[in-house]
Amino acid sequence: MWRGWFKIWHLPVLLILLSTLLALGGADLAGALRYQRAEILQGQFWRLFSAHLLHLGGAHLLLNLCGLGLVWALFARELSGPDGWLVLLCSALGVSLGLLLFDPGLDWYVGLSGVLHGLFAAGALRHWRERPAEAALMLTVLAGKLLWEQLLGPLPGTSAVAGGPVVVDAHLFGALGGCLGALLRRSALAPPRRH
Repeated sequence: MWRGWFKIWHLPVLLILLSTLLALGGADLAGALRYQRAEILQGQFWRLFSAHLLHLGGAHLLLNLCGLGLVWALFARELSGPDGWLVLLCSALGVSLGLLLFDPGLDWYVGLSGVLHGLFAAGALRHWRERPAEAALMLTVLAGKLLWEQLLGPLPGTSAVAGGPVVVDAHLFGALGGCLGALLRRSALAPPRRH
């Protein structure tokens, strides 16, 4: 029983624990771990990953952890085990490298929302095998949200809830990284085998 639970839930539980512990670490720790363009360009590459575990405050943390719970409730089967780690890595790198290459005016960034968009995109793509109509609907909603954000900015009220500005490019780059992570395995979109 525990082995099955651990296999499915270890990744989100680890993210929740690390994010919560880092939130208690204070401003000095956050300053050493957040995405900061100048420091990354000077070789502090851990920031490409650690920034996603930091948040603007308690409300931002709670919002992202609720989002993580929702994504995992929808796609735990598709993202459990090594696949989830691959998608997490691709999503985090997608956000950080996307911001580094295509958003040179952004000095710093924190948050898990870009990675969550990647996990959602990958989960929906992998869900395609079992339920293509559901997956198509989920991907359409995600694409609509990303398009809205690129054309009109953050969804109304999200900046106030998060406690600071929403970096919508992080959502786009995370979703693209998540799609890459899902597609790295050839069987991600293959139809199910018939016995």
